[in-house]
Amino acid sequence: MTDLRIRAAGPGDLDAVLAFWKVSAEGTSISDDRDGVERLVDRDPEALILAERGDALVGTVIAGFDGWRCHLYRLAVHPDHRRQGIGTALLAAAEDRFVRLGGRRGDAMVLQRNERAQHAWRAAGYEPEEQWRRWVKPLTD
Repeated sequence: MTDLRIRAAGPGDLDAVLAFWKVSAEGTSISDDRDGVERLVDRDPEALILAERGDALVGTVIAGFDGWRCHLYRLAVHPDHRRQGIGTALLAAAEDRFVRLGGRRGDAMVLQRNERAQHAWRAAGYEPEEQWRRWVKPLTD
């Protein structure tokens, strides 16, 4: 894993990230477009964390901190690079960021149908909290 580089995404990475998510991420979000990801990086330049091997993007995670809670989104590893510690390295970078910012607990959005992701999150020390349910209201059409 010495050839793995972890870094924050910049404005020049956004199109590559969106293309990567189409191949590597499970499901889609209303924010999975250039404007959504651009707003994220503009607002919090360290929130979108990338894993690269050589010139290839092999993993991502969004580590968002709102001053109150630490939220993890879009942990994705390219299918050809899974089970090589990339997700673990991305989560370590995200958790380090949260600790530096004063965060106390990380939470992750994980699709119920994505059993592979559930196993990965559990292996990383995260547990589901079944008493909570996500409530959503789209703010735009």
